[in-house]
Amino acid sequence: MQSIVAIPMLAVALPLTGIQSIPDMASVINNKVEVSDSAITTQEKEDLKIATERAKQVDAFFKKYDAPLAGYGMKFVTEAKKNDIDWRLLPAIAMRETTGGKQACKNPKAPNNNFGWASCKSGFESVDKSIEHISKTLSGNNANAIHYTDGMTTDKILKKYNPDSIIPGYSKQVIKIMKMINDNEEIV
Repeated sequence: MQSIVAIPMLAVALPLTGIQSIPDMASVINNKVEVSDSAITTQEKEDLKIATERAKQVDAFFKKYDAPLAGYGMKFVTEAKKNDIDWRLLPAIAMRETTGGKQACKNPKAPNNNFGWASCKSGFESVDKSIEHISKTLSGNNANAIHYTDGMTTDKILKKYNPDSIIPGYSKQVIKIMKMINDNEEIV
């Protein structure tokens, strides 16, 4: 019994013969690695700077009104850019519809709905998912929502979202809120 135990221990203790030692790869790797200053282009840096500033403006706007959507500024800005819509549009709709989430849809079938989306009859897995879905839809990038088309002006999007026949002056109300978030950029 002792010899059976000793054999595996000897195999581990004895060096392997016939195998050359493995060279120190750290020096080889260090000689091959080239370090660049940055993989981010000047344009990407500028885009990030603009996105960050816009996100701060959205968050500051919601904070001013003690709105629950404060903190989602970057998500709003990112999804707006991704879907080519004005970055102030969804925050303004959320403020108009639910006071920035203070009066979010109460229907249990409509969780995370801070936009009055589908008349509060449907909800979302998370606030992030609601921002993603609504941005995609309003931009015309959702194949299931054919009444929104790519290239619509903000005013036309808003008139589809809530026509004047349902809420007179709705688009003007939302555009006014957009200007409250930032009045330095034109609304297209």
